[in-house]
Amino acid sequence: MDIFKYMTEHGHEQLIFRHDQQSGLKAIISIHDSSPGVALGGVRYKAYASEEEAIIDALRLSEAMTYKFAGAGLNHGGAKAVIIKHEGIRSRKEVFKSFGRLVESLQGRFGTGEDVGTNPEDMAVIATETKHVFGIPEALGGEGDPSPITALGVYQGIRAGLEEAFGSDRVAGKVIAIQGCGNVGRHLARYLHEQGGRLVVSDLLEEQAQQTAKEFNATVVNPEQIYEVACDVFAPCALGAILNDRTIPRLKCRIVGGGANNQLSDAVDGRMLHERGILYLPDFIINAGGVIFLTHGLRGRSRAESLEETKNIYHTLKNLIEISKREKIATSEAALMLARRRLAQDKNSFSHQQA
Repeated sequence: MDIFKYMTEHGHEQLIFRHDQQSGLKAIISIHDSSPGVALGGVRYKAYASEEEAIIDALRLSEAMTYKFAGAGLNHGGAKAVIIKHEGIRSRKEVFKSFGRLVESLQGRFGTGEDVGTNPEDMAVIATETKHVFGIPEALGGEGDPSPITALGVYQGIRAGLEEAFGSDRVAGKVIAIQGCGNVGRHLARYLHEQGGRLVVSDLLEEQAQQTAKEFNATVVNPEQIYEVACDVFAPCALGAILNDRTIPRLKCRIVGGGANNQLSDAVDGRMLHERGILYLPDFIINAGGVIFLTHGLRGRSRAESLEETKNIYHTLKNLIEISKREKIATSEAALMLARRRLAQDKNSFSHQQA
């Protein structure tokens, strides 16, 4: 992999590696763009097939975070961290303490929070070494788990998609296939179930899928079958890059919208969905509720105000859909166009301030 070529083509600023022999920490932090403001992004704890896969994950996710903040109108840059999970790690606590020291060494250029494989308790451990962390348990005076708020935003986005595709935002009677029953997927299932949605779920962890099904009267299918479920909405809430030239032809849905990051394997996949007549609700727009909530204190907003901002994802997506139709472009292209336009405005404003 030509790392500098990739960073140049995608506008990345910095890639940071840290290996701590004592704790076993192997961490990568990717800072994509700090010009709009302090670069923020969650920390992912995951086993990777290779170090290159971990690097690519950090790079792609950090770029997506920049667009997520821009799309939500938040003055922050995008970043992401990954901690490689491996057999040499003996103490999870010591790994996250070591990671906290790495975050602190960046002197406020990077702030982090919960992501795939991490939880509020991990954030509390990181907080023993640095103040640049979000999502600490409420019992310890923090913001708590952002997953329910992320799911709320996804639910609001799905409502916007239903109104466009069916002329009504009513969830009752609609079939929604949820891929991934982790924190966000489970909370999304709850919102949809409460509104009368008929759920089909899958997860790589069978026990997690079965628990969600039991709680919300859902049907369980295996992870490969989820792509072929006849449904109104396909909601990816697991890992990224699952929408590609192999999976898109298998979809039997009218709408794709979920909480996962980087759902498209490649930019052309958004166009492929569009050409198939599937309404795609861009990931970095629909799943922005978590960052809206976690940054409310930095922005001088109350929790109640951040909840209202999250609910406004419904209107943001309705506007985006109208732009897509007017410009005759895919919704994925419309979302990138709007985010890049705002980033250009932010950089122009920053340049004037510096002058």
